[in-house]
Amino acid sequence: MELQVRAAVPCRLPACGKHVARRTVMATRPSANVGASAATPAATAASSTAVFGSGLLLGVLVRRVARRSWGRRRKALHRLAAAAQKGQDAKVGAGGNDIYKNTVLLPKTDFSQRANGKTREVEIQKFWNSQGVYQKLQDGPNPKGSFTLHDGPPYANGSLHMGHALNKILKDAINKFKAVRGYKVKYIPGWDCHGLPIELKVLQGIKNTKERQGLTPLQLRKRAAEFALEAVKEQRTSFERYGVWGDFDKPYLTLLPKYEAAQLGIFEEMVRGGHIYRGRKPVYWSPSTRTALAESELEYPEGHVSPSIYAAFRCVGELPATLPQTEGLEVAVWTTTPWTIPANRAVAVNPMLQYAIVRADWAAEEGRPSRRLIVGVGLEDSLAKVIGATLTVEAQFDGGALEGLKYEHPITSVLTPVVMGGDYITTESGTGLVHTAPGHGADDFLMGQKYGLEVAAPVDNAGNFTEEVGLESLVGANVLEDANQRVTEVLKERGLLLAMKPYPHKYPYDWRSKKPVITRATPQWFASIDGLRARAMEAVSQVQFIPANYANRMRPMIEGRSDWCISRQRSWGVPIPAFFHKDTGEALLTPESIRHVRDIVAEKGTDAWWELSVAELLPEEYRGDADLYEKGTDTMDVWFDSGSSWAAVRDELGSPIDLYLEGSDQHRGWFQSSLITSVAVQGVAPYKAVMTHGFCVDGDGRKMSKSIGNVIDPRTIIEGGADQKKQPALGADVLRFWAASVDFTSDVAISPTILSSMGETYKKIRNRARFILGNIHDFNPTTDAVAYAELPLLDRYIIKKAESVFTIMTEAYEEYSFSRATSALVAFLQIDLSSLYLDLAKDRLYTAGQSSHLRRSCQTVLRWMLVNSARVMAPVLSHLAEDIWQFLPGEKEEASIFLSGWWAPFPGSEEADASTDAIPKVFGLRSAVNLALEKARRSSMIGSSLEARVQVVIKPQSELSSALQTVANSRHQDADGLKWLLGVSQAEIVEGDLADPPEDTAQAVSSSSKDPEVMVTVTRASGTKCERCWVYCQTVGASTAHPSICNRCDGVMKDLGAPSLQAV
Repeated sequence: MELQVRAAVPCRLPACGKHVARRTVMATRPSANVGASAATPAATAASSTAVFGSGLLLGVLVRRVARRSWGRRRKALHRLAAAAQKGQDAKVGAGGNDIYKNTVLLPKTDFSQRANGKTREVEIQKFWNSQGVYQKLQDGPNPKGSFTLHDGPPYANGSLHMGHALNKILKDAINKFKAVRGYKVKYIPGWDCHGLPIELKVLQGIKNTKERQGLTPLQLRKRAAEFALEAVKEQRTSFERYGVWGDFDKPYLTLLPKYEAAQLGIFEEMVRGGHIYRGRKPVYWSPSTRTALAESELEYPEGHVSPSIYAAFRCVGELPATLPQTEGLEVAVWTTTPWTIPANRAVAVNPMLQYAIVRADWAAEEGRPSRRLIVGVGLEDSLAKVIGATLTVEAQFDGGALEGLKYEHPITSVLTPVVMGGDYITTESGTGLVHTAPGHGADDFLMGQKYGLEVAAPVDNAGNFTEEVGLESLVGANVLEDANQRVTEVLKERGLLLAMKPYPHKYPYDWRSKKPVITRATPQWFASIDGLRARAMEAVSQVQFIPANYANRMRPMIEGRSDWCISRQRSWGVPIPAFFHKDTGEALLTPESIRHVRDIVAEKGTDAWWELSVAELLPEEYRGDADLYEKGTDTMDVWFDSGSSWAAVRDELGSPIDLYLEGSDQHRGWFQSSLITSVAVQGVAPYKAVMTHGFCVDGDGRKMSKSIGNVIDPRTIIEGGADQKKQPALGADVLRFWAASVDFTSDVAISPTILSSMGETYKKIRNRARFILGNIHDFNPTTDAVAYAELPLLDRYIIKKAESVFTIMTEAYEEYSFSRATSALVAFLQIDLSSLYLDLAKDRLYTAGQSSHLRRSCQTVLRWMLVNSARVMAPVLSHLAEDIWQFLPGEKEEASIFLSGWWAPFPGSEEADASTDAIPKVFGLRSAVNLALEKARRSSMIGSSLEARVQVVIKPQSELSSALQTVANSRHQDADGLKWLLGVSQAEIVEGDLADPPEDTAQAVSSSSKDPEVMVTVTRASGTKCERCWVYCQTVGASTAHPSICNRCDGVMKDLGAPSLQAV
């Protein structure tokens, strides 16, 4: 009895991409052709028939089937190889001789299957250094000119985190790509070495209080410099361990005299241009660190709650004629900072809003007298709810009617005005009347300037009320601790408190101390933005932003930016070289005086400001009055430090620089500070393009935090953790692979699961390379290479496919789309190369003659493929690419993969070669055949696919018919023959009319026609199995010397000079 299996399979034709309506029918029945000699189903000429509609798809399911079909044969070959390698008997044929055991040409290579990145990568890095690879790339030739990427300086304070790793790896991938493409790439790493965090670290390290308090500025600076340099050394080691290249022996450091002098040069030019001034203005002040802060030094954590209050200030004197003459009138105000009320110098209203006089009545049992309050129209209900009273509107008027109204100051009882404010006063919250303290708010300060109000700020550096607070009981209260409560108690005692209510909102914190900050007017140095704003906006319009939408983020920041407070009240930094008259306090700061100090700093560093006398620091024309002056003690904001970096590297990198690449937070930070200084001095932006990456988050999208326990250390990824089983050493390339595989334009997820997945993909890439290296061990490209025109059709197809992928990768690299480049490479290596070409190549590589055209042509392709795959992966998988290159057999013109250039087309492949288009169509048929083979295998009709014979019936003059004819016409049937492409022992093509397929054949009809296009029938292969190549054929037994193998293998044995079985 014959077992017949039929199946219709979903499919798509690559050429047309049409979808197919499909159904599946399976049945078994006695066959009409019953062979009396059929002892078992496996020995029966059974068949598996599949009829397909208009298309064929090589999908994931098909690849799995293909792997199963080829897997059995591959295992058999490896079993034979194992026997040969171990010297065991691989007895084959009737004679039981083992003469075939050494004739299968299995892979040979010392290239390790395991990466051993922890040690091997370090060896490769030492090799790069010993060979001077980075320097050689700079020395050229550089036919494409130069490319500059300016390194934003990480802060020299502690170990690196994942954000640092992401940033430096992306930069390195860009630099390496540009270098191998023929650009002169000079990359100067930099570090930000001044500032409060380092100063605090030094102070925290001094346990003795007396010693800490007795530390002089110079002593502190010396310790801070030592701390920063040690951090630079540690971070440099980590960056180099990531595989990052650069001029690490000559970095730019903001503490070096050359850099400090360049920074003072920028400051000199900004003073000359009138962009620097000294003023007493409200600035963000950190009582915890006792210094002014820039906006970029603030953070706004969740969960802050302020003690907001509603208060009533009593109106006094004659009311303006524009108001109803009402007795006992009060202005109602709301504030979230009660401690600022002593500094109140006005109440502001919006003249464009409507206001009302309301009578507030409380329940009789509360015993509170009625009050008449002025409040913004629309806020009556919310105020009534908060103060627990019933409000009755008695009058309504425009805000302008309040001009001239005065009230009694709630603390000092001084007569205080109501003034006309601006659009910042709304009726969205509060009372519509704004308590104004010019010394404690930016809008308040501007209002004070307009009306000539005192800029009061009775708070010292530590945040304590001074005697200027106006009330003795408040002196010494801390504004972030007890001052709010004590001011509120005073208001309550005086009958001015209407209500208290906790108010959760965003509030600025010092990003270093993690403590709240205040706004406080102090004498500071400022960079005026108004004089630069228009030019800065014009400069930004000329900059390319990557991604493009980030331009929309930076422009509003510049438009709305206030003047930049550039002074800090600390010792560890670049001094603001101002001298102050001892009697008048007037500052001496001229371009000439700055230039003199700059020249001294260039030679001696900024310590000279503390070491030298005023006379030595002043230029000659002022030295006669040196005794009248004293040195200023302020240093520059570290953002001015880092924002000057373009000038510090201008001699080496030029200006403007091609690319700045940093995290998205730098739109407010380094990108902007660099822009301001450059526009002030050069009139243009310091960069041509600005590229931004997101922050690193965990697998759930959460910010990395030690308290959550989701922090991942780059060192642990590379070197492994304490428990190597739970945290194995993955090496730097896996870290680099992750950085290049993610969409870094938004926040980037990383987790153990993600890293494990990256590691597995990396292993697969490495194993593909190892397989190829092993199979070209005996290939000499000088003597053994086969010309393109002489290659089989299959080989020419995979070359064209590879060239297409390499072109896509090149374009992706050019656009800095690393994820597109890596995904294209991975897909090609895993699908086109491994699942298809390498599977088909194994027979040629293992069983063909060692020097045969069949084998050499395949080796030619594999070597070209491996070399160019290594080249295109080198910017990302730098160590793996170099490792491959070092194990590449034969002589190499260059010592390093990076000196060998970018990928190059296969010689001769540029000629039009339409015949290769036939291969993907045939591969579509191969996928269909594999599905039918799987059906047959499940029925026990066949085991290995080599036990099968395939008959393919197709419509005449169809696309598939044309493709199959092209394949049939190939001169290299030992590679392009249909049976080899399908992975079976025998294959036959029959053209016929399939309009009426047999009743017992299941079919899938296309969407446009009910006529099937292909019918595949699988039966057992005829002939005998060759004991060497395992293919079934009729020629087994034809050779008397080797009766158990086929003619093809017999020819190989003769070439090898193997003895005849008759002679054994």
